[in-house]
Amino acid sequence: MEAPVVDESNPYERRAVSATYWDGPVLRSVAKVVAGARHVRTSREAIERTAGWMAYEEFGLPDGGAAGEFDLGSDPDHIIDVTMLVAALNFAFTDFDSGVRFEACYQGRTWSDALGMFACIDRALSAGVPLLDGEYLASLARADLQSIFRGNIEMPMLDERQEILNEIGVVLVDRYDGRFHHFVRACSPAMYDRGDGLLERLVAEFPRFDDTSNYHGADVQILKLAQLGLWTLHMALHSTSEWSLADLGMMTAFADYIVPMALNLMGILEYSPDLESRIAGGVLLDRDSDEEIEIRGHTLYATALLTDAINALRPEDRHLVIPQVDYRLWSAYHATFRPHHLTRTTMY
Repeated sequence: MEAPVVDESNPYERRAVSATYWDGPVLRSVAKVVAGARHVRTSREAIERTAGWMAYEEFGLPDGGAAGEFDLGSDPDHIIDVTMLVAALNFAFTDFDSGVRFEACYQGRTWSDALGMFACIDRALSAGVPLLDGEYLASLARADLQSIFRGNIEMPMLDERQEILNEIGVVLVDRYDGRFHHFVRACSPAMYDRGDGLLERLVAEFPRFDDTSNYHGADVQILKLAQLGLWTLHMALHSTSEWSLADLGMMTAFADYIVPMALNLMGILEYSPDLESRIAGGVLLDRDSDEEIEIRGHTLYATALLTDAINALRPEDRHLVIPQVDYRLWSAYHATFRPHHLTRTTMY
């Protein structure tokens, strides 16, 4: 089996290398969920059917996420600081009671969801708010955050966002001279490197990124925001000589709300009748419930299988990494009106 890695010299050329994601800690831990799941099933038949047409699509690379919508300049340290701040806050943009999405007006446009949050951050930075400074974050008050995230509604889970930023600020001040780029440059430029990898240290030193669930006594690593942050960082900087992720082939999908919904729509993820009914009715699934963990675990498993099946039909120089397949699913369905599961959590 082979897993692809993006060639840093040209984002549209790819070279095949030994597969790694099945051997990584995320998919190894997810195997326990797949084996014991009672509410979610992955259909291998649907995977083969979907790969049969999806393999022939043109897969580009995202433009660096929200960085493609807002001018972050060319300073790599600034790009790192902004990207990691956004990664820490990239969750819950719809009010759980009303169903209204967060929106913010900026630069003559209305921005929604994650882009609405990014617009608020860019607006604040342009106004001189020191949002990238650890000392400021450590003492950030709720009223300050409420002012920064001015929009059509109060930003959902604002109290949790304040707590997250306060905690991150303390760590940055205590260990990294108040800036995320010092942390990133102090780590090995890989997800995993015998404990010194950026993903390993991000999860260990910043509890906010420790997206781990317990499934019948077994720890299950999902690590959605941590991986998404590193993917976004790689997309923003890999074409320069400043920074790139050495082991991109280790990365899994980003288990959120939209990707499992897309997989379910394609028949790849099959839900029990009770779970289908609860999702259709907008009933919240508890964080770390069996149903929630099984949805996210099977999302990671099914997306890896789908990537394998797609790559089996593509020439080696056109092999994909899992985040490209994830982005294909997310970008096609993130604005759909079809119901998806809902969980009150800071992890996605």
